Amino acid sequence: MSDSRGMTPVVAKTLEIGIVLLYVALVTTTLYGGVVPSAQADAASVVGDRALSAAAVGVEDAVPSVSGEAVTVRAEVTLPDTIGGQPYAIRADGRTLVLDSPVAGVGGDAPLSLPGRVTSVSGTWHSGESLSVVVRGDGDALSVELREVAR
Repeated sequence: MSDSRGMTPVVAKTLEIGIVLLYVALVTTTLYGGVVPSAQADAASVVGDRALSAAAVGVEDAVPSVSGEAVTVRAEVTLPDTIGGQPYAIRADGRTLVLDSPVAGVGGDAPLSLPGRVTSVSGTWHSGESLSVVVRGDGDALSVELREVAR
């Protein structure tokens, strides 16, 4: 008889454990190397699109639809504090809002649907601040300003 037969169960169990650990390492590497970061980037992109859309709606809703004498409107806008865990900014560029973010794949612009009597849109919003839209002017000419309000 051979003395090495007593080692066979120990070697078999060691090989089984090695194969299971190799499988777990392979699955973990696959998920964290490709699937999870891709899903996070997609989620950040969706949040960015929604934030930009909400900002445009907030600006458009602040402009009175009926022209009148002197107009002063202040409206608050609520946006997420971060996108993809990073701060961002929304700035006015003519009659368009532009989202600036350090997160790859997050950004874009949204044209504003404003009445012809709006002559200018200016200002920048930085995430994490209290945000407002201020509309001023008379019945013929309105200016829209993006402002940050101290909390």
